[in-house]
This record gives sequence, C-alpha cells and structure tokens, in this order.
Amino acid sequence: MKVVVTGGAGFVGSNLCKRLLEEGHSVLCVDNHITGSTRNIEPLLTHPQFRYQEQDVTKPFEFEADAIFHMASPASPVGYMEHPIETIMVNSIGTYQMLEQARRQGAMFLISSTSEIYGDPLVHPQTEDYWGNVNPIGPRACYDESKRLGETLTMEYYRQYRTNVRIVRIFNTYGPNSQIHDGRMIPNFITQALKNEPLTIYGDGTKTRSICYVSDLVEGLLQAMFHAGTMGEVFNLGNPEEHTVLEYAQTITKLCNSSSPIIFEPDRIDDPERRRPNITKARKVLGWEPAIGIEDGLKRTIEWFRSQTLSTVS
Repeated sequence: MKVVVTGGAGFVGSNLCKRLLEEGHSVLCVDNHITGSTRNIEPLLTHPQFRYQEQDVTKPFEFEADAIFHMASPASPVGYMEHPIETIMVNSIGTYQMLEQARRQGAMFLISSTSEIYGDPLVHPQTEDYWGNVNPIGPRACYDESKRLGETLTMEYYRQYRTNVRIVRIFNTYGPNSQIHDGRMIPNFITQALKNEPLTIYGDGTKTRSICYVSDLVEGLLQAMFHAGTMGEVFNLGNPEEHTVLEYAQTITKLCNSSSPIIFEPDRIDDPERRRPNITKARKVLGWEPAIGIEDGLKRTIEWFRSQTLSTVS
C-alpha cells in the first residue's frame, strides 16, 4: 500500500514510518523540519520502500496515496508557542490540503488530533463524546483550537463527501526520537536526571498525567486506520494508568540513579490539572490497549536518551 505520513520526521511520525515499512508498505515521509529532525529518519533513508520529501503541507503538492496519516504539527508547548501561526496553518490549511488529496484519490485519511482538545477537562477520565473546556484566546489556543478546527474539517469531509476519514486523539506519549528540548515532562525529567540537574516541576506536582509508550501508540494508529468499521469515528489513544507529575519525577530519578533534586516553579498558564483517557472505545472497536508498562517504557526511553549525544539532539 502507498502510505503518506506528514510530519514523518517528527517523534511519533518517524516511529510510525518505521513500523509501516516493517509491515511492507511503501512510505512517503513529508516534513518541513519546523520541529521534525532528519536524525529521526536517517536509518530509513536507505530503505527501498522509503522516500523523503521536504515540504510544507500547507502548500499544494502532488503525490499518490492509498492512505494518509496527517501527523504534521508542532505538538509540544515549546514547539507551538515558538511557532503559533505555523501551528494554526498546518492544522487548518494543511489539514484541508491533505483532505482534498484523500477525497480526490479515494484514499483513507487519519488526522492525529490531541488530548489538548479537551483543554482543562471538567470530565474525568475523558471520553470521545466530551466537548472539552478550552480557553480559545490563551497561549495554548494556537494548538488546542487549531486541532479542534482540524477535527471539524475532517468530519465535514466525511459528511459532505463520504471521505474515508478517522480522528485519533493522542494523549501524552514518550519514547525514542523524542525532542530533548521540547518542554514536555518526560524528556525534561530524563535529560535533567541524566545530567544530575534539578528536575523542574511546574506547580506543586499534584497534577496528573497518563503516559503511553510510542510503540503502543503506533500500533493504535495502525489499527485506527486499517481496522474495519473506523470510517468517521473518533478514538482516544493513550495509557489510562494515571500518576502525579511528582511521582513521575521520583520514578525517573530512581531509574536514572540520579542525585537530582526536585524543584518547583510557577504553574504554566492553562496547563490541565488532570489528564487521563477513557479508552473503552479503542478496546471495543480496535481491540487495542497499551502493552508496555510504564517502568519498562521509561527504562527503554532512558537508555535511548543515554545513547544520544545530548548536545546534538534536537
């Protein structure tokens, strides 16, 4: 099958490209390197079924596809706050361009949305029928609201043209090919712990997060795209095991055998208090749930970070 992955040089996108190649697909990876890295796809460049194209997906370009995974977008607070306009454009105009390609070619389409569309949720855990509690003019709105608009566009293509679409809302994910300076919790903590620097917690550490290892997420993305009966559906993908931010900091310090202290900084604006997916629908429809335990996944991620030259990882 001919598969296009936008944002394919990013964290999740590069892991998805690798898995698609292992499954025997032909992969076109598209990225403009705003937050993606060539380092992530270097091992794939010699694969005969892999092709890379540097391209801004908000601009029209031609390709052939049986399936399109639209993964392109800055996804971390640092990334989208440094590139707010680009984030809005890729999640609106970029989504439109990819939907048009899917419509014209009769291709399957998956948009990678985010748990951020739930904002600071008033319903816990979050189910797919919850509409969210989002600040439309806050500093995170460039990401939250543009992802919500991308979902709207996707569902209009389903309603108006019967385009074969599905929406996946990705919850906190970690693992190899993470960006080291992207401001997210797990990369921050691991980087600081490996350097024996203070682990920085924003707030008092009582906020909760649920983290999913990237190989589990990629398996869920494949199931959401290729499993029968997913057209027009929305799925939460994430690990429902919930812990406080302080617990993650303590666990990572221990696994890194680090002497790092933990320090507390002022809370980030609009940072959700709790984050946990309800994955009942993914379990029932896709037969999917995470297989990698948190401690096992953190050990694998720490070893990957150890293998990198920290000064050159971007």
